[in-house]
Amino acid sequence: MSQIKKQTIQTKIDNHIAVLTINNPPANTWTQQSLTELKEWVELLNQDKQVYALVITGSGSKFFSAGADLSLFASGNKAVAFDMANCFGEAFETLSAFRGISIAAINGYAMGGGLEVALACDIRIAEEHSIMALPEAKVGLLPCAGGTQNLTALVGEGWAKRIILCGEQVNAELAHSIRLVEEVVAKGASMACAMSMAESVAQQSPLSVAACKTLIQAARSTTRQHGLIKERELFVRLFDSQDQSEGVNAFLEKRRPNWKNQ
Repeated sequence: MSQIKKQTIQTKIDNHIAVLTINNPPANTWTQQSLTELKEWVELLNQDKQVYALVITGSGSKFFSAGADLSLFASGNKAVAFDMANCFGEAFETLSAFRGISIAAINGYAMGGGLEVALACDIRIAEEHSIMALPEAKVGLLPCAGGTQNLTALVGEGWAKRIILCGEQVNAELAHSIRLVEEVVAKGASMACAMSMAESVAQQSPLSVAACKTLIQAARSTTRQHGLIKERELFVRLFDSQDQSEGVNAFLEKRRPNWKNQ
């Protein structure tokens, strides 16, 4: 096990899983520093072939993340707004492009940029007391870190408009029913559930998982025909890897595969 700490993002790596904890009490708000740290961590994890999955959560039990620190925008300074929008975009797009599986363990309020970071993940698990919203329009702003695009892709245009344009807050049960989150668990149980799910990823070929994730996410912006062609292309490309041969032979020999991620 290795453990490394930065000021606002704490990271622990164990058994092929990286756990990133947003640690900016009391509400785990995002700042330029924490967004930069998140981007840097994901870039480092992308280079570590022993890391197959990433779990992100918030410190404490009340807030996953309350989003941006609004005091940054009180002056109306456009240069600050520009810098923060870029920081949000770069951090969350880097997270979305993580080559492994990313899971958000939502352990409380996920508001604004707090929900957007969860939307950038592959899978979302919410504790039953969690509340989710994109309330930026209530303060004269808008979601600028993928919220309008990722939320719509998950829940459809109608619910995206209710949440963003009408300012509706969504509890965990409703979030599950509209497919905003994939699972709802008891208070305090999101990390255990996320870790169990992340551990199941390690049973599969990291290269296969990365290729499948690429295909699934590309379906948002490409035609079905293009996706089918790309599917066959990536299938054949896997035969250049050691893991393809290892996976098939391990199955035939009734043993557990020893993935090399190469």
